[in-house]
Amino acid sequence: MARPARFEDFRYLGDKRNQVVYDLDDPASTAAVQDVLVAETFTTFGPDTLAEARNRGYRTHRWARMRSSDDE
Repeated sequence: MARPARFEDFRYLGDKRNQVVYDLDDPASTAAVQDVLVAETFTTFGPDTLAEARNRGYRTHRWARMRSSDDE
């Protein structure tokens, strides 16, 4: 999936409604990212890292968590 035009320089996009962070490079999160963009309830993180997203209270999108547990 190509990153949305406004977020070419970002990898992680947060949904303010449910405090979930999505990886824009993960094809499994395409539909969820589109929903966040349509609802205009997004935020980005600086620095653009999962650690910063967690620091702000966001949790990883469940597909990303499932994928990381499969890798272990």
